[in-house]
Amino acid sequence: MNYRVGIVGYRGYSGAELVRLLDRHPHVTPVLLDHREAPRHSALRTPKRPARVDLGSQTVEQEKLALVFLATPPEASMELAPMLINAGARVVDLSGAFRLRTPENYTAWYKAPHVAPDLLAEAVYGLPEFCRNRIGGARLLSNPGCYPTAANLAIRPLVEAGLVDRSAGIVCDAKSGVSGAGNKPSASNIFCQVTENFSAYSILLHRHVPEVLQVSGLEEREFSFTAQLLPIDRGILETIYFRTAPGVTAEAVLEVYERRYADEPFIRLYNPGHSPDLRSVARTNFCDIGVTVHAPTGRAVVVSAIDNLVKGAAGQAIQNMNLMLGLPETEGLL
Repeated sequence: MNYRVGIVGYRGYSGAELVRLLDRHPHVTPVLLDHREAPRHSALRTPKRPARVDLGSQTVEQEKLALVFLATPPEASMELAPMLINAGARVVDLSGAFRLRTPENYTAWYKAPHVAPDLLAEAVYGLPEFCRNRIGGARLLSNPGCYPTAANLAIRPLVEAGLVDRSAGIVCDAKSGVSGAGNKPSASNIFCQVTENFSAYSILLHRHVPEVLQVSGLEEREFSFTAQLLPIDRGILETIYFRTAPGVTAEAVLEVYERRYADEPFIRLYNPGHSPDLRSVARTNFCDIGVTVHAPTGRAVVVSAIDNLVKGAAGQAIQNMNLMLGLPETEGLL
């Protein structure tokens, strides 16, 4: 079986990563969909270049699209998702448009009204390690944010197992490459501002915070999150600090992860005292997790690393697409 799938926003970093990854997928033919963008001449001369068509109300039927990826800003996703679903395509949205459960919560964190609230109840949150049983039947799949992916994969199993002293709170110190800010130039992401620099932004108010709370089960007062910009192109490394319940060791923490992720193809665990780095996960769909615990004082640190454009965006979107289309979950990703 070969499926034709569309990509809106293929000129952005996440969209371009989708094109790169889908090019090697054995059961998918990507179609580039133009939406309010002036056509650009391509310098490439290759027969493998994907077809490019204008996105309109008849495109899904004419191109026989089984699924469409929206690598678009939230406002564009809210406009396009209803039209594509009504046309018969399933949708994987890479924006934050449908990640939160209420329009009020969306407005509070994204500082804009939600114009497609009817779809919030239907949208399935697509973190496969925790939501797999709902993904297969989804018409609208909300792909997780990059920071919350790394955070929730590290935090949720420990909260569920009762290993965290929640009264002491959890601190998530998160660093990302510049591609996480998108490819639209701004004063904060131009070369001269980023190179030889390191800066924090959206302290305590980052729009990904409610996504972490929603999945991990934490309350806002228990979770402190700071995003920081690294002068590199890709990758997220999160250093997560917390206090353990009395008597918890690094081995006990790892046992929780091992039980929870025993059958997960994209989670890799490190021996106690060892931590991942960004080079380990670059251009892969893996989330690597390392644990260090000082049992006498109950201090614990978990390091979680992903590629923000793969497991944090396009790779996870393809993982979800595979589940939605009944394909092997790892197809095109290993």
